[in-house]
Amino acid sequence: MAELLILVGVAVAVFVGYNIGGSSTGVAFGPAVGSRIVRKVTAGALFTVFALLGAWTIGRKVITTMSSEIVDAAVFTPEASVGVLFFTGLSLLVSNLYGVPASTSMTAVGAIVGLGLATGSLNAALMFTILSAWIVAPLVAVVIGAVIGRYLYPYLDAKFAFGRLTDPLVAVDTQQTIPRLSVDENVAPRDVVGSLLVVAIACYMGFSAGASNAANAVAPLVGNGALDPGTGILLAVGAISLGGFTIARRTLATVGNDITDLPILAALIVSTVGATIITILSWLGIPASLAVSTTSCIIGLGWGRASRARTLAEIATPTPADKPGLDATTGALSAPPTEGGEDVDSAPTVGELAEGDTPAADTQQASTDRVPRVGEEDPEELAAESLFDPTATARIVALWVLTPSMSVVGAYLLFLLIA
Repeated sequence: MAELLILVGVAVAVFVGYNIGGSSTGVAFGPAVGSRIVRKVTAGALFTVFALLGAWTIGRKVITTMSSEIVDAAVFTPEASVGVLFFTGLSLLVSNLYGVPASTSMTAVGAIVGLGLATGSLNAALMFTILSAWIVAPLVAVVIGAVIGRYLYPYLDAKFAFGRLTDPLVAVDTQQTIPRLSVDENVAPRDVVGSLLVVAIACYMGFSAGASNAANAVAPLVGNGALDPGTGILLAVGAISLGGFTIARRTLATVGNDITDLPILAALIVSTVGATIITILSWLGIPASLAVSTTSCIIGLGWGRASRARTLAEIATPTPADKPGLDATTGALSAPPTEGGEDVDSAPTVGELAEGDTPAADTQQASTDRVPRVGEEDPEELAAESLFDPTATARIVALWVLTPSMSVVGAYLLFLLIA
């Protein structure tokens, strides 16, 4: 019976890893694939390599935390392991049904907490530390995004342009006996540097995803001794890779829920900030959500960019009748108007690139001396299209709290009955 439960646990772990790979690959490599810098197969391969690197290095600390420190490893019986993995898989189902980037890490930890409460083995001090990190990390992401959006984004937007390449940057010639790689000679050196930056950030996000998510798939099985950490990592990354090469093709086309409407530059900023926060937390052994950090950064970035219409002194006072209220927008993340008052084309979004709806070249170039100062930009130019609305934001935050809470309660009741 125990062997059968372990096999069921492995199957559920593969299911969890498969879904993680399907969603995370699209979010990480959406900009690179949408811009035709790499193909979907290449994206899947690169994501697998860097997810394995992240899981094999600092991801081990997260596995240790979730497999033996939140609760004692002896508590992870085969039945308990299947139960924890079941609630982790359930979180993926809930997030997919509601279209919300819910946290697999938070829900997996919630299931372990329910197990610890039912068995009286919960490490309360460690959970306090983890909960504190879950509160601080999104706040840090919002603040960083707001500062970048308000003070740095217009200058970055004027310096860099990300468009859609006519042909892939690197092509694979499969006509020969041994496949050969070739670089498109028609791509300008500046575009090559920009393309390499896009791919590098995507690989970095893959590293972060592997470091934080491998534990979600296999920590219970490592805790009960069914798998050693090395084997568990290989199983998790193998399942993640399977998802990256299969269902990720759809997420690479639609490019995820939370960054589809973002310009390429904004998506890269959000990816870098979110991945850095999660990498630091993983290095500390704290399981945390990449989706929550990146979404929080989107909120901060949109608000910060829109807030440039007013100075800090004006923000601190009631909004004048002649200035409309601020709205965090994707339109606010587009290029500023030119000196002659003519609008330039807005930056292509990740979703538009993935769907092929933008021109081949991005024309939103401007020199840094044309960037309006804070308080000089037209609020109407910054409020063209909503990045998020209060209702959607409230729904996302509510599910961030509700999903782990349901996991805690459900796991607690389940393990209380079978204990």
